[in-house]
Amino acid sequence: MAKIQLNGRKITLKRKVSLLTLLKKHKLHTKKVALELNGKIVPKINYKKKIIKDNDKIEIVHFI
Repeated sequence: MAKIQLNGRKITLKRKVSLLTLLKKHKLHTKKVALELNGKIVPKINYKKKIIKDNDKIEIVHFI
């Protein structure tokens, strides 16, 4: 279980998930977003590999 901050809101994830899984859960397409993890931009190629940890701060910017 991980308690994280997602776009300024505190949420709890019940299991280990990748950034890609988080995007899919929120029905966001990888081509239309930019992800920042703990203050650093994450390259799209790393979304599947990067596992979210406790106290991570994630910002998702959605392009229209």
